[in-house]
Amino acid sequence: MSERSASPCVPTVRVTEPNPVPSRLGVFRSGDGLDVSVVARGASGVDMCIFDEAGAETRFALIGPHTGIWHGHIPGFGAGTRYGFRVHGPWDPDGGKFYNSHKLLLDPYGRGVDGVVDMKPGVYAHCVDEDLYPSEYPLRRSPIDSAAYMPRSVVVEPSFPIEPQPHTPWETTVIYEIHVKGFTKNMPGVPPQLRGTYAGLAHPASVSYLKDLGVTAVELLPVHAKCDEPFLTERGLTNYWGYSTLSFFAPEPSYATEASRERGAQAVVDEFRGMVSLLHQAGIEVILDVVYNHTAEGNHMGPTLSFRGIDNPSYYRLVDGDRQHYFDTTGTGNSLLMSSPQVLQLIMDSLRYWVTEMHVDGFRFDLASTLARQFAEVDRLSAFFDLIHQDPVVSQVKLIAEPWDVGSDGYQVGGFPPLWSEWNGRYRDTVRDFWRGEFSSLPDFASRLAGSSDLYGSTGRKPMASINFITAHDGFTLRDLVSYNEKHNEANLEGGADGANDNRSWNCGVEGDTDDEEIIELRYRQQRNFLTTLIFSQGVPMIAHGDELGRTQRGNNNAYCQDNELSWINWDLDEHDYKLLRFTRDLIHLRRDHPVMRRRRFLEGPARRGGESSLGEIEWFTPAGTHMTEEEWNQPWARSTMVFYNGEAIREPDANGRRILDDDFLLLINAAPEAVDFTLPDANYGHIWHTVVDTAGDDDHKDYQSGDVVHVGPRTAFILRNPRGL
Repeated sequence: MSERSASPCVPTVRVTEPNPVPSRLGVFRSGDGLDVSVVARGASGVDMCIFDEAGAETRFALIGPHTGIWHGHIPGFGAGTRYGFRVHGPWDPDGGKFYNSHKLLLDPYGRGVDGVVDMKPGVYAHCVDEDLYPSEYPLRRSPIDSAAYMPRSVVVEPSFPIEPQPHTPWETTVIYEIHVKGFTKNMPGVPPQLRGTYAGLAHPASVSYLKDLGVTAVELLPVHAKCDEPFLTERGLTNYWGYSTLSFFAPEPSYATEASRERGAQAVVDEFRGMVSLLHQAGIEVILDVVYNHTAEGNHMGPTLSFRGIDNPSYYRLVDGDRQHYFDTTGTGNSLLMSSPQVLQLIMDSLRYWVTEMHVDGFRFDLASTLARQFAEVDRLSAFFDLIHQDPVVSQVKLIAEPWDVGSDGYQVGGFPPLWSEWNGRYRDTVRDFWRGEFSSLPDFASRLAGSSDLYGSTGRKPMASINFITAHDGFTLRDLVSYNEKHNEANLEGGADGANDNRSWNCGVEGDTDDEEIIELRYRQQRNFLTTLIFSQGVPMIAHGDELGRTQRGNNNAYCQDNELSWINWDLDEHDYKLLRFTRDLIHLRRDHPVMRRRRFLEGPARRGGESSLGEIEWFTPAGTHMTEEEWNQPWARSTMVFYNGEAIREPDANGRRILDDDFLLLINAAPEAVDFTLPDANYGHIWHTVVDTAGDDDHKDYQSGDVVHVGPRTAFILRNPRGL
């Protein structure tokens, strides 16, 4: 069944046809008005609906379709225009078609969003009951007009220049994963009206903190305009993390200041761009966590907000032989159709927009394995990768994959092509297991520490392909990782069914809070052990915001819906937290000052014939100071080792073409529950060793000579430095 007019009382105006047909999709100011272009291949008609300040609607019937595109020129309108689309066509749920012109739809290319979705029955294309479940089967088209419950797309334009991108080399990059709101919501020094906003993140207090810590890039949890899922709304919760995209071009309005929101979508965009500019001015890059694998419309019973109502079969992957339902590899109800030229164009246009107009420095792709599913399997030769690699804009920024999804064969750590870096899940799991005392082979741990050449070397990639992390937004915080054996997600109101059950955590003897000073000290020592391993590892380190100062979510390992004190950083620090913060800052600065800790190529073990050093670039010793034998490497109970970084063996030139000479370093690791004595290697590896890191927290750093015995306490790590000559 097809339909044409939803509300005869609202007249529809015929638009003029621009000459030529618009070359880009979306709505843009042109001459005396707006050029409009939207893809709706199966539609019988498309109306652009423009709303005045009083909310009155005027409809303009677009011309088309020309190769699936509906377009037109509408004179008399410009920047600030609030609009949406109504799409006419057949109602055929079994065929995956849910056209319903009673529903106002957001522009997939809209640069600004004004308002929020009011999750009422009216925003559903099919008839639903008060609980938002289908009220009839087969699904029947809803006659309710959704305009009263829907936000509007808004025409916006860039309005000022942005500071140039820092272009920080991968090898000197330190990533700080951050939530725009949670970072500054309680931050001292940030004015109350700016806290939890883009402007708050760009405030001098925030920028000064980031610079002092030593991070070079902030990786923002999703800032695309979002929509809360109905089941969260019912529980009085929100999608705090934002992995529920409503618009791939518009920044999330709720992260803007109240003043910007009151001025409208243009002011929200300006505030975001101002944040980027001020961070660039401080030398800090901005990486966006982007969700191009699914949208906020959920499964076939979800609301119709944009894509589903415009061209459902072209945007979403449908089940073969059952096209009412979605083929979902994301766990959210739907997956975008990566074999669709329309979807690929949308993603590429969005990425280019955020680089060229919003001037961000890179992207972290959520559930990136789904993006590689051109058909059923994950394909490293998919069209998505081809488009990224050949694009002269997107290929030049930092590209990070979350290399897994929930579909078959979705775990693809090490499986992405050159040009990409990856969240190294193998690194996270191995390092967690090693320090908590569970089974983790020493060779596997050694490989993670040395840059994971077993994962990335065979495809021609470098250590920078490995984004090393211990914790991220998804899971325990670093403090909770050493304080809880089990998740405690009661606040999510899902009966404990959400969040991972396998956390590779250890509570150090007591679950949760304790007054036991020995356990408290052990927990902070374990946090320092994790941070020391992270910073000493080859690759790119990533720290989750607040981990450097003991942030806790009280055992909640899935705080995606907790927009409250549970997720926001608590800046009221005690002595232990201040000490951890200083320790983390000193570690990051140590890495910054010493190139041997951030090599641009994989380390080589034995010295090469004719090399400038008689020592290997990296060498591994037993606590007795002897080289590891094959038998010692493969002892499953081995928890102690000593690692040598040869500062003289760095052969890459610096930016000026000069050969770099660095200090030598020894990392002494004792993950065992008892103390271990380490004998330092002979004088070939350095005469004098200064203690620069002691995770036991001893501020009295000692000096040692070759052959000395260093007493390393239980679950403790040392870094020793032999001055050679930077």
